[in-house]
Amino acid sequence: MDWQKFLDETIQSTGVYHKEASELFTAFAAMGKAAKKSDALDEKTKELIALGIAISTRCDPCIAYHMKALVRLKTSREELCEALEMISYMGGGPSISYSAKALEAYDQFSQ
Repeated sequence: MDWQKFLDETIQSTGVYHKEASELFTAFAAMGKAAKKSDALDEKTKELIALGIAISTRCDPCIAYHMKALVRLKTSREELCEALEMISYMGGGPSISYSAKALEAYDQFSQ
């Protein structure tokens, strides 16, 4: 899969929906801003948690968004693989498959 192309297409289709539900998107953005605020946990830790949820719910667009953020936050491949091990352990076979997809996305976004 070309993860950047997939993310671009997701952003485009979400933008169409945004025009129809702008109030919802404004509220969701505010909730995201509050959730990402660094207090006891830094943004990278919060993005790793979000990635775990994205993998466990099998949400490819979510994996793309959060992986892009993790690359921006300079997450090392070692940090990511360690998190993916825990995600895979907790989620079993399906999470192993989606963790592999997430690692592929990381490798592409890191280039």
